[in-house]
Amino acid sequence: MSEQIQLDKKELAKQFVKASVHYGHSPKEWNPKMAPYILYEKYGYHIFDLVKTSKLLKLAGNVLQKKAERNGTFLFVGTNRISSSLIAQQAKRGKSFYINYRWLGGMLTNWSTVQKRIERLKTLEFQELNGSFEMLSKKEYSKVRKEIDRLRRLFNGIKDMASLPDIVIFTNQLKDSLAIKECLRLGIPTICIVDTNCNPDLIPYPIPANDDSSSSINFILNYLVNRINLGYNKQYTTENSN
Repeated sequence: MSEQIQLDKKELAKQFVKASVHYGHSPKEWNPKMAPYILYEKYGYHIFDLVKTSKLLKLAGNVLQKKAERNGTFLFVGTNRISSSLIAQQAKRGKSFYINYRWLGGMLTNWSTVQKRIERLKTLEFQELNGSFEMLSKKEYSKVRKEIDRLRRLFNGIKDMASLPDIVIFTNQLKDSLAIKECLRLGIPTICIVDTNCNPDLIPYPIPANDDSSSSINFILNYLVNRINLGYNKQYTTENSN
C-alpha cells in the first residue's frame, strides 16, 4: 500500500504519464480558470503541470488520512460510465460509501427522506430473506422485484451510511455538478478530479488530472484510498495500544 505513497517525484511523474493523468481536453473546451494547472499544449490537447498535480494530490491525501485517523466517513461519487465500477471497487476497499448509478436531487440536502427510502430497501430485503414474497402472485412479485433492484442501484452504496459524510470525493465535476452544489450548500468538504474544462474554484481540494481515462481515475482513486486506509490503520493501532 505504501509504495505508491512513498514514490519520489520522478517516479511519480512516470506513473502519472503511464496512467494518462497528464492529458487534458482540447484548448477549445478549456475553462480559463484551469490555466494555473496547465503546462502547455501538445497534439491538440492541453497537458497538465504534473508537479502541481502531484502537490494537490498529496494535499488531498493528507486531508483524507487525517480525517480517517479521527474515524471520519467518506463518500465516493462517480456516476458516469467510466467511473461507475471503479468507484464501487475503491470505495469498498477504503471502507467507505459510494454512489455510482445516479445522483438524486436532495441526496444529501434532504437526507432524512433518503434515509426513509433506504429503510424501505432494508425492509424489502429482509422480507425477501425470510420468505415473505413466496405468498405473492407472479405479478406482485415482479413489481416488488423491480422496486428492490431500483433501490439497490440508487442506494446500495450508502445503505449503511448513518449520517452525512465528512468528505465527499468526486471523479467528474461536470457530470455530478448537482451533488457538488449540495456539498457546498451543506459545507461538506469535497475532493474532485478537475479536467481542463472544469472550474477548480468550486472544489476545496481539486486534483488537476484527466477525468476521461479509466487508468487516470483509478490511479488517483487508488492513491486516495491508500491514504484513507493508512489513517484508519493508524487509528486502530492507537486505540489498541491504549
